[in-house]
Amino acid sequence: MDIASVIGLILAVGLIVGSILMGTAPFTAFIDVPSIMVVFGGAFAAAMMAFPLKNILGTPIVMIKAFLNKPPDLPALIDQIVSLAETARRDGLLALEGRMEEVDNDFIRLGIQMAVDGSRPEAIEDTMRTEMEAVARRHLNGRSVLDQLGRFAPAYGMIGTLMGLIMMLSDMSDPSGIGAGMAVALITTLYGAIAANVLFMPFAEKLGFISKQELTSMEIIVRGIMAIQSGENPRVIEQTLKTFLPPKVRAAAQQKEAA
Repeated sequence: MDIASVIGLILAVGLIVGSILMGTAPFTAFIDVPSIMVVFGGAFAAAMMAFPLKNILGTPIVMIKAFLNKPPDLPALIDQIVSLAETARRDGLLALEGRMEEVDNDFIRLGIQMAVDGSRPEAIEDTMRTEMEAVARRHLNGRSVLDQLGRFAPAYGMIGTLMGLIMMLSDMSDPSGIGAGMAVALITTLYGAIAANVLFMPFAEKLGFISKQELTSMEIIVRGIMAIQSGENPRVIEQTLKTFLPPKVRAAAQQKEAA
């Protein structure tokens, strides 16, 4: 569970609702079903024109990943690769086949299996980087829908506001109703801004961050597998892979080893 995503969403919604309750206008003044239909219905309708139906239907699952994600443990990943390198250095590449059951990362298993099978280094790296590109494309497809929803929602909010203004200005016989009509017309703009800046765009940014984390871990694995395949010293492999870690994490890992 990503606590930051949960807290951020609760804070955003709570601050908006709290501000409304602290104001003088009744809470019901901020609820308008036709405006909700225009903003959310219009944004998803536009997204359906921009993307295949499969991508649209998968949007809720993609958004859930912003909450249910676990950042990769890069120090543990590096330790595992170094351990495999020590086995390969001591007993040869074929000895890694006996340790495959210990590896639960499918990407590491792919690289180790190809190395054990005697594949050329170029073929191993090409296959693994192709897998990385495929993962990056899948992540981009999921994020692109949210990015576009974040752009469409404010636009449909403005469309709803213009519709409300036209309906209000078409009947000016009762000046006392102009204020209430203007308030209703502006609600769609409010809904569009909330939808974009509370839901769609923050989720898209979080998914982009998660994607970068996963691709970083995959890059570490590629570098590690290629170093193991070429017979590099495990200590050299460890030092090289630790350059991916932030300085504080690197220092903490070194203190842990010293202890």
